[in-house]
Amino acid sequence: MTSVITNQATSQNKFEKFKAEKDGLAVRQDLEQFAQLGWEAIDETDRDHRLKWLGIFFRPVTPGKFMMRLRMPSGILTSPQMQVLAEIVQRYGADGSADITTRQNLQLRGIRIEDIPDIFDRLKSVGLTSVQSGMDNVRNITASPVAGLDADELIDVRDLVQAVQDMITNRGEGNSEFTNLPRKFNIAIEGGRDNSVHAEINDIAFIPAFKAGEQSEPTIGFNVLVGGFFSAKRCASAVPLNVWVAPEQVVQLCRAILEVYRDHGLRANRQKSRLMWLIDEWGLEKFRAMVEQRLEYPLLPAAEKDEIDWDKRDHIGVYRQKQSGLNFVGLHVPVGRLYAADMFELARLSEVYGSGELRLTVEQNVILPHVSDARLEALLQEPLLEKFSVNPSPLVRSLVSCTGAQFCNFALIETKSRALAMAKALDEQLELTRPVRIHWTGCPNSCGQPQVADIGLMGTKARKNGKAVDGVDLYGGGTVGKDAHLGECVEKGIACDDLEDRLRNVLIEQFGAKPKQS
Repeated sequence: MTSVITNQATSQNKFEKFKAEKDGLAVRQDLEQFAQLGWEAIDETDRDHRLKWLGIFFRPVTPGKFMMRLRMPSGILTSPQMQVLAEIVQRYGADGSADITTRQNLQLRGIRIEDIPDIFDRLKSVGLTSVQSGMDNVRNITASPVAGLDADELIDVRDLVQAVQDMITNRGEGNSEFTNLPRKFNIAIEGGRDNSVHAEINDIAFIPAFKAGEQSEPTIGFNVLVGGFFSAKRCASAVPLNVWVAPEQVVQLCRAILEVYRDHGLRANRQKSRLMWLIDEWGLEKFRAMVEQRLEYPLLPAAEKDEIDWDKRDHIGVYRQKQSGLNFVGLHVPVGRLYAADMFELARLSEVYGSGELRLTVEQNVILPHVSDARLEALLQEPLLEKFSVNPSPLVRSLVSCTGAQFCNFALIETKSRALAMAKALDEQLELTRPVRIHWTGCPNSCGQPQVADIGLMGTKARKNGKAVDGVDLYGGGTVGKDAHLGECVEKGIACDDLEDRLRNVLIEQFGAKPKQS
């Protein structure tokens, strides 16, 4: 079944025009030809846009070296999968690397178009896919990175997350029902108590809640939030849909919401094409009614309260699992950057000390689960843990950064290297009495999510001594956990050369930091 678009204002939008000409997934049949011709001979629309439906991204700042974005539901991957990804990255030498994203997946860098057919075969051999991971598709579906491990979780959501992905992507083969959404779409399913998925920034978020039956014990299911998103034009927190669903209804509800959005979402202006704009136009009650119409049954009202009642955890360090005698070990990966040697070593450690499984977090870190008490001390002595620490310094620990200008043509400044250097410098200068989350993003698209940070930094151009220089806009007030809400811009146009002193003052004045004694 192909999508049915009832909004007729599509001709005004060049993206809608090329989507109408050819489905993004159609370029899959051309991959062998692309590989033979080389990147410069590929039709520009195929190269710059349609390849994104397969998770392949042309990067104008590194022409000929593509980025590939994987799908990793719940941020879970196996040792054999990580090893294959390491081998792919390794072939590109200094050009090859991988970044952990804020949606619990990996992006591979340095990819050459001539290698894509072979890479796709290798991904399929270990059960990985990159299909529908870019452009107007549903992005990686996030969940608690310790689902199935956390003794305090309310529901293990791993199977639900996989089922939602399978529905959207036809089990990784590609699904034309959902390849023509008005814009990108984010889904998160939380089964724990600490809002590890940043529910408030997702188009659909399921958060655990108990619903009491008339003559039965309360049942665990989910309250539903809708409409959260970031864009250059607007950022909005998700709002309650006034719906509670049982776990077995999650896939159906996702399908119904996606169908409503696909068929009625605004398409004329891409700046107003995210789900929240449709909700604004219709009102929440009409939107809910249209979703019920797709489901063909009434939805239950939301539970009176949800179960998100903890401060958000970062999962760095050593923690007991619900399984007796086992631990999960959270490793801090500075700004999420991995190289082939790191990836091979993570694959090895997961097999030697765990069960051959790895988890990724939205904070761009890695968790090694299922480490037995008997093997824990030996793991902690491994050389890789000097680089990927279980006890990093405070500001480095909580640091998140987008790709930045090194690889992304949208970024106005370099972020990763600058963010890490500045966090290290401030950690050397200050004693902190509480965690402070600093998020960097290179442009208003907000991939680094500065609005959910204690301190958010958005790349821009500033003026200093009459010249244009790299700068940031400063965001503050973002909170996570139980009462999550988005921060706002509090100061514009700070030159990056002046930023370290500005952040030092903010940390002292607003977060109780104290200068270290020299």
